[in-house]
Amino acid sequence: MPVAASAIYFLNLRGDVLINRLYRDDVGGNMVDAFRMHIMQTKELGTCPVRQIGGCSFLYMRISNVYIVIVVSSNANVACAFKFVVEAVALFKSYFGGAFDEDAIRNNFVLIYELLDEIMDFGYPQNLSPEILKLYITQEGVRSPFSSKASDKPVPNATLQVTGAVGWRREGLMYKKNEVFLDIVESVNLLMSSKGSVLRCDVTGKILMKCFLSGMPDLKLGLNDKIGLEKEAQLKSRPTKSGKTIELDDVTFHQCVNLTRFNSEKTVSFVPPDGEFELMKYRITEGVNLPFRVLPTIKELGRTRMEINVKVKSVFGAKMFALGVVVKVPVPKQTAKTSFQTTSGKAKYNASIDSLVWKIRKFPGQTEATMSAEVELISTMGEKKSWNRPPIQMEFQLLVYEFGSSRCGRRVATTLLSGFATSREQDHMR
Repeated sequence: MPVAASAIYFLNLRGDVLINRLYRDDVGGNMVDAFRMHIMQTKELGTCPVRQIGGCSFLYMRISNVYIVIVVSSNANVACAFKFVVEAVALFKSYFGGAFDEDAIRNNFVLIYELLDEIMDFGYPQNLSPEILKLYITQEGVRSPFSSKASDKPVPNATLQVTGAVGWRREGLMYKKNEVFLDIVESVNLLMSSKGSVLRCDVTGKILMKCFLSGMPDLKLGLNDKIGLEKEAQLKSRPTKSGKTIELDDVTFHQCVNLTRFNSEKTVSFVPPDGEFELMKYRITEGVNLPFRVLPTIKELGRTRMEINVKVKSVFGAKMFALGVVVKVPVPKQTAKTSFQTTSGKAKYNASIDSLVWKIRKFPGQTEATMSAEVELISTMGEKKSWNRPPIQMEFQLLVYEFGSSRCGRRVATTLLSGFATSREQDHMR
């Protein structure tokens, strides 16, 4: 397993080292000078959070007025390193009363050193749970006068959490009414050609839950018969089941899910955390049902005028409707004046994003809406540069819609149309 860090530095905006900790001897103590000279002084902090200098990798993140820099000389687990930084900052804030800045670090040197020794060992992250660490590191940090008050939430059972049995839920929870809420949020990324054919389409989704249950419940979430998680080889070797099957790619679960039972029974079994959490994430690349069709056309009338027509058709059931529909149509930066005609909703020109923004509050199923716009451009003396026609974007929310031929309670969808390929004359906008 690649290490996450060989050393960690906390720097202020001037590049002064506030505090540092060396976890391995494969990097020198003066490596921060290379970061200060080659990155901070050259003002390249915003270009990329990962840089390689002199055989070492520098991974850095800015939190408030502090730069947190991780240095590693070997092959590093970058995702783990950044996750460690985020969790460590949340831990520090829990000790400092919600504040994490240069003043908080200067006021809590001893406490930070003690925490850095506990949360990472020889470059590998350890337990970063504030509830667990506060059982052993009882020193209180110097709180900012603007920080929130300490929470009176009961301390969880340390034995269960340290052993990893149920580290995400404390014992003794009691509610007068047991409730469970479940939302499925999906984002659709779509690329279409000028003839309306789909070039690329995928769905990324997540299941959000909110649980208010007493005791230590063991929940099971059964995926209905229309969803299959088998690979293609398994599908070919087994008899075809009734209904459609959808292959879920890149499935990730919350740590509460019993993976052994899921692999054997295809049932999501878990002891849920208390409150709101994300149960799982997934991606779908096959069998995606698109809820809308967007048909844009454009005409360039000389050097200073354009005509844009956008037609949006809803292809879902007539009894359903989408809320908060927003269509963003890019226009050239030299746009001077616009005029609109819409069959539904309102449209305006947003100069900050160089787009025509068309908003429809409620869009019923099996209907269509049209926006026509005339755009006047500022005439330039120089040679006219070709407009690259950026992609159209569309956002909406749709309840209980079967994107992947599956249906589970209340479904909310937010869609981004990544782009529309087009010809340069008057077919579909790009």
